[in-house]
Amino acid sequence: MHPLADRIAAGDRRAVAQAMTVIEQGGADARELLRSLPSGAECHVVGLTGAPGAGKSSLADCMIRAARTEGLKVGVIAVDPSSPFSGGALLGDRVRMARHSADDGVFIRSVANRGSLGGLADSARDMVRPLAAFGCRVVLLETVGVGQSEVDVMRVADTVVLVLIPGAGDQVQVAKSGVMEIADVFAVNKSDLPGADALARDIRRLVEQRAAGTGWTPPVICCSAATGDGVERVWQAVQEHRAFLAETGLGQARRRQWHQEAVLRRLETVFRQWLQAQASRNSRWRDVLADEQLDAGEAAERLLEHVPWLSGSARLE
Repeated sequence: MHPLADRIAAGDRRAVAQAMTVIEQGGADARELLRSLPSGAECHVVGLTGAPGAGKSSLADCMIRAARTEGLKVGVIAVDPSSPFSGGALLGDRVRMARHSADDGVFIRSVANRGSLGGLADSARDMVRPLAAFGCRVVLLETVGVGQSEVDVMRVADTVVLVLIPGAGDQVQVAKSGVMEIADVFAVNKSDLPGADALARDIRRLVEQRAAGTGWTPPVICCSAATGDGVERVWQAVQEHRAFLAETGLGQARRRQWHQEAVLRRLETVFRQWLQAQASRNSRWRDVLADEQLDAGEAAERLLEHVPWLSGSARLE
């Protein structure tokens, strides 16, 4: 057992913070710690994503209050842009959740995205595990403000809440946005602004076209994090989706898929590092890479012939 794991199980908040730092830094110590922590399967991860300024932090603040009303211990991982100077998180999201800072049942951690383009830090999923060991049964995962294609949150969160605001784009922009396809719950925030009802109608039409046969139709809820109107309905929708995942077994299937993808991504990283090392020190590899008469596919096939743990007949399809 890693010493931090024992302290987390004993309810040591400082140990939770230290464990998340170890995991964020990675390396052998992080792997040893993760082996000592539970998988976090009992913890429901709610991803809050959307464009900058949509009100994700304010909505997270309201959802913390709803969860605490039910007696649930809550963890929050707020992914902030990295500082261009220190590389750390800018801590802007935590300002809107300051009223929970003295609550022993809430643990809030800002994490720098460190240049990741998918709206999340690479270590985000693993950082859920010390929170789960600490007793958090709900973890709110707030992404960096994302655009149309940053959908990494779907590989981490059990339930994805997409926060939208009126006036941020027309119906065509809504329809082509990649993040629209990953949402389990749509929250149209700042519903007091003009155009909120029209945006909700457009989303509902889109949802009806895409949700047929899936067993779950994402609800579209107008709300205002500033006033609290409709936030309880968003929280209830999250709980209903959690029940749906458990009843259908889809939640477990999703987690298996995410784990497989995480392992494959790690293998890709290791393999790429090995390839780069070969390219820098192996003369045969340098010769092939420098031969501009070869197209990329033919060059890759020639190099694969020199990979010792692949069959000599291995070919790229």
